[in-house]
Amino acid sequence: MEENMSSEKVKSLVEKYGSSSEAVIQVMQDIQNEYRYLPKEALIYLAQYADVPLSQVYHVATFYTAFSLVPKGKHIVTVCMGTACHVRGSPRVLDQVERDLNIKAGETSKDMEFSLETVNCLGCCALGPVVVIDGEYYGKLSPRESEKLVKDFVKSAGG
Repeated sequence: MEENMSSEKVKSLVEKYGSSSEAVIQVMQDIQNEYRYLPKEALIYLAQYADVPLSQVYHVATFYTAFSLVPKGKHIVTVCMGTACHVRGSPRVLDQVERDLNIKAGETSKDMEFSLETVNCLGCCALGPVVVIDGEYYGKLSPRESEKLVKDFVKSAGG
């Protein structure tokens, strides 16, 4: 399993939160935070230790967009594609970010440094178009401003 994920680690998380079905989400959040995705082996261990059907664990993992079954980059870049952002130019901003990171939306860079995602709405429509980098919001961006933002971030992140 990735990065020495062990059954003991998952077992300790299950014990921390308890083995109720409600605890499954908490355990999955901790696993996701530690590994930047949910390794298959971790989900199998979780189902076993929490005494929850594996199908239910996978249902939760695929239902919530916060969870990923594939490894994510160290840094997450999100471009809002909601209606307000879209009419203010988010498709052009997304095109620029894709060029700057050299990946398409939904992809992760080969060096595992960056993942690029799109969302339908971030709930801050007055700031559109909006880009979020590692949880920090940047609004009213033009393609040129997003280029500077991403290039500066990549440089500061050592990429």
